[in-house]
Amino acid sequence: MKIILGLFLQQAQGGFEQLLSTIVPFLLIILVFYFLILRPQQKRQKERAKLLESVRKGDRIITTGGMHGLVEGLEDKSVLVKIDDNVKVKIEKSAISVIIGVTDRTPEKK
Repeated sequence: MKIILGLFLQQAQGGFEQLLSTIVPFLLIILVFYFLILRPQQKRQKERAKLLESVRKGDRIITTGGMHGLVEGLEDKSVLVKIDDNVKVKIEKSAISVIIGVTDRTPEKK
């Protein structure tokens, strides 16, 4: 009886080691995937959201299409951009690529 019990314990240990040697590489792949791909992407998304929230009237911007302009007005999801003397265009905030400078920022009245 002891011999049979010993054989079962040896098989159980071998099965656990085999299972562990199969699972560990998958866990390592998941960790590498998280730290090399997912985490930097989340960081970029947070920075982009912060950039779009910081747009104010008087900021000089560049859109994703390459158009340069001056922010004239703000709405929830859109921005009024002055691109020439008598030319204003309404664009989505998500189309803003870069804020390149501030020209005449006046304090907003509340």
